[in-house]
Amino acid sequence: MAEIRRRSLLAGMAALGAGACAKIPGGKDGQDLFDAAEGGHRALQRALAGKQGLAPEYAPEDRSPTFRGNGSLTVDSDFYRQQLASGFPEWRLTVGGLVDKPLALSLDAIRALPQRTQITRHDCVEGWSAIGEWTGPQLGTILEAAGVREQANFIVFRCADTLYGSPYYESIDMIEAWHPQTIIAHALNGEPLPEKNGAPLRARIERQLGYKQAKYLTGIEAVASLEGIGKGNGGFWEDHSGYQWYAGI
Repeated sequence: MAEIRRRSLLAGMAALGAGACAKIPGGKDGQDLFDAAEGGHRALQRALAGKQGLAPEYAPEDRSPTFRGNGSLTVDSDFYRQQLASGFPEWRLTVGGLVDKPLALSLDAIRALPQRTQITRHDCVEGWSAIGEWTGPQLGTILEAAGVREQANFIVFRCADTLYGSPYYESIDMIEAWHPQTIIAHALNGEPLPEKNGAPLRARIERQLGYKQAKYLTGIEAVASLEGIGKGNGGFWEDHSGYQWYAGI
């Protein structure tokens, strides 16, 4: 049943347009219907899987021979190119917003945290999938270190890349933030993340579609509301192409 639901969702999302760039037509009535469908989808997915239900994990021999890049394939800035060439010594992941102890974590600090390795399938809205082995600390470990406050309802991922002149960002709710398979990955298949796959850091939210897996991470922000962030819809493609904020599979 899970595989049937996955294929149905992928087919529907792919119909929005290849390249994750099609604009959904319609006025307020159409958007209200879309929002209602999203809420029903989220409720159904969590009822079937449970709040802490795990995405399938695979064996090392199941890993795809290649893991393609998608969306942004690099960050067009001198700082990024310099950091990429030198192993990202000055890259920092900031953790702020509704936290008691704001953080600025180097890659060494992130690698020093307890690590989780998981082999999972990445499902893209364009209709392709790949299985990869991801390694990094659980987002929950980082949030615990920062002392996320009870008022926080969402986690916003800030990114270094831009598309169509706008900075990429994404967000998830606290259920996904504390989920054991939600990690901040710094390695793919046992090697540092390649440039095309989001080096040096990307989010892995394994129960959701690929556009939620923000790359080139620079910041994590705990917020009470998504209003005033981007266009207020919770993510880049949600703002620019009307994609569902909740993209569970």
